[in-house]
Amino acid sequence: MLIHVVQAGETIYSIATQYGVNPARLMSDNGVGEDGALAVGQALVVLFPRVIHAVTEGDTLSSIARAYGISLRQLYRNNYFLGGRDAVYPGNALVISYVSRPIGSIVTNGYAYPHIRRPTLQASLPYMTCLTPFTYGITAAGGLLPLQDGLLLSDAAAIGTTPLMHLSSITETGDFSNARSTLILTNPALQEPLIEEIIATVTEKGYRGVDVDFEFVPPEEREAYAAFVARLRERLAPLRLPVIVALAPKTYAGQKGLLYEAHDYALLGAAADFVFLMTYEWGYTYGPPMAVSPLPQVRSVLDYAVTEIAPEKILLGMPNYGYDWPLPFQQGVTAARSISNGTAVRLAIDYGVEIQYDERAQAPCFRYTDRVGTAHEVWFEDARSTEAKLRLVAEYGFRGAGYWNLMRPFAQGWNVLNSLYNI
Repeated sequence: MLIHVVQAGETIYSIATQYGVNPARLMSDNGVGEDGALAVGQALVVLFPRVIHAVTEGDTLSSIARAYGISLRQLYRNNYFLGGRDAVYPGNALVISYVSRPIGSIVTNGYAYPHIRRPTLQASLPYMTCLTPFTYGITAAGGLLPLQDGLLLSDAAAIGTTPLMHLSSITETGDFSNARSTLILTNPALQEPLIEEIIATVTEKGYRGVDVDFEFVPPEEREAYAAFVARLRERLAPLRLPVIVALAPKTYAGQKGLLYEAHDYALLGAAADFVFLMTYEWGYTYGPPMAVSPLPQVRSVLDYAVTEIAPEKILLGMPNYGYDWPLPFQQGVTAARSISNGTAVRLAIDYGVEIQYDERAQAPCFRYTDRVGTAHEVWFEDARSTEAKLRLVAEYGFRGAGYWNLMRPFAQGWNVLNSLYNI
């Protein structure tokens, strides 16, 4: 794998010719539109096949995988254009292996809302060890809010992706509520019925673990939160179901703020089987324009995390989105629009602007002026920023990475992941 940055005058066909690769495959692997339009400064993943299979009459994906001794999931991962769907036709060329060799193995997890577009879900599932439907919240009485997760679970099962149940302090309105988490954490009598309901749900639906995400927990409930996670882990252990807990991105133990104080890395790291570091949202809807997940800030979190938690228990948070801020930015007034990485590139193409790459943040960005004269600043993720963060998993010896979220296509992101790691 290499990453090519588009220069002025280049086309998909000239780039494909330069590297001796198939232009249609280059387009598919990078989510390039049917018109083949590119932006100057756009990153493209270039993959070099080692073994290619030409599909003939009677071939199936399963028979091809068996013939070459690889898994069906790996065959999907090597051929993003399949979209995770079991359909192959004579004349298709399937990559069996690539020249590049993975630098290690990784566990991956992706979050998805039930309303995800099915083709987007199916295309991403082969790259995910686990799928976590978002979310089972908590009712005002302390029970589970239901989730319409049937389609997500059936598609995960079809491709062999392990489902994890997501338990959060989200209410019926879709907002995190510390009143709901307080209800559970300060009332031990309510914890047992909730845990019983969790066990019944994972048993009925085939979930293979529970991911806990209580946010804005009051600081005085720090120990109670860890005790609840430990209690849940103890109850799920006989079923061989792990407990994961999501942690706000702290850089030191005494960090102030409602997001951070009750997320005690030492206590929660000991209470759970694994932790998920939410290393994103430095650039956010109501904040000033900046990278969503700037590398120096991410490293600061990781450097602290490994002093409190064993690296092999840690999943690194990976963002799959960007933001578009109208300018000038005014604190408390300006609200950025959340966009897909592909939409960001399309904006650069449509407005004829060059994509820049911030070497310090390790993130792509650009400015444009829309058709009514409003200036904008955009930060997003591409192959370069994705590779920079994914390499941290191997560098720090982490268990893997978790993606927030799978709702938007990110072809080149999945190809970078597949090139770097055995999943």
